Amino acid sequence: MADKRDYYEVLGVQKSASDDEIKKAFRKQSKKYHPDLNPGNKEAEEKFKEVNEAYQVLSDAQKRSKYDQFGHAGVDPNFGAGGGGFNGAGFDFGDIFGDIFGGGFGGFGGGSRRNGPRRGNDIRQVIDISFEEAAFGCSKKMNVQMQEKCETCGGSGAKKGTTVTTCSQCHGSGRVQTQQRTILGYMTTETTCPQCHGEGKIIKEPCRDCRGTGTVRKNKTIEIQIPAGIDNGQTIQLSGKGEAGYKGGPSGDLLLTVRVRPHALFKREGNDVFIEMPITFVQAALGATVKVPTLDGAVELNIPEGTQTSSRFRMKGKGIPFLRSKSRGDQYVTVNVEVPRNLTSKQKEVLKNFDEDKNYKQKKSFCEKMKDFLK
Repeated sequence: MADKRDYYEVLGVQKSASDDEIKKAFRKQSKKYHPDLNPGNKEAEEKFKEVNEAYQVLSDAQKRSKYDQFGHAGVDPNFGAGGGGFNGAGFDFGDIFGDIFGGGFGGFGGGSRRNGPRRGNDIRQVIDISFEEAAFGCSKKMNVQMQEKCETCGGSGAKKGTTVTTCSQCHGSGRVQTQQRTILGYMTTETTCPQCHGEGKIIKEPCRDCRGTGTVRKNKTIEIQIPAGIDNGQTIQLSGKGEAGYKGGPSGDLLLTVRVRPHALFKREGNDVFIEMPITFVQAALGATVKVPTLDGAVELNIPEGTQTSSRFRMKGKGIPFLRSKSRGDQYVTVNVEVPRNLTSKQKEVLKNFDEDKNYKQKKSFCEKMKDFLK
């Protein structure tokens, strides 16, 4: 009894921890030390039993109260204050391990066998495209390294002409059960078969090409269709183009994250395109028709007389296409009026005479406000 660690210390929680905190800590520790995740590790197995024992007590309000009052003696069945031996009754391991591993685990609620068909891994890649390619779509080819089914053995992992035999220890299940007696009673655990390592099958003569794995790594060229309107950071999913499945399982997916290179002129916000364009002082004052670059080429835009700097004009339907749609966003043109430099004496004189005119509405308004301010 003196060698036992404090149950709160085992789970890594304070004595004032709530039920949810205790349950969360148990899940974390159980996953860390579970025998299936630490095959052949005796120390992890002992830690796993210690964690289970601590949770069995601290998750029960009555037992926890006795433990807080009397320590380990309060819950030991060999002492009068104990609450009886542990035989698994009333303790749902399936709920805990279902949350951790999804759908049950080992001897606590079943779960899937390791030696059955399994889906192949997904492959994640980044693909670089231009601004225009993102706008209008394109076809790209890229090289991808992946695990593919071994053609020599047909994916069995066994040397051609030989067969795969059923494991004699687990009889093909990939799992073995062990029962151990603890101070809390008998505890049955289900672990990975040490002889076949959970495969359920024994390959006596492995295939030389894949070394018994059933898959080989290959460099494959894949053609990808980039849809029009895709944006930076979005992901294209190509189902079944990932790594080969295990024992007849489906292949994984190829997930391509798009990275769009910046454009020298255009900026994108959603499906709209923005551009800043300089115009001359004369064009702004007298009005003009200017050519504006768009994704479809140069398009004429009418600049009205008296246009002010930072004015914005909308060019409908000249933006980015919407995904899987014929509709498009708009293009917005912000004009910046350039003030002339290096004027001749004659030009300066003309501008000075023009400045004395009363045609500046904003200047006139500002002067009136200034007069009111100074009064």
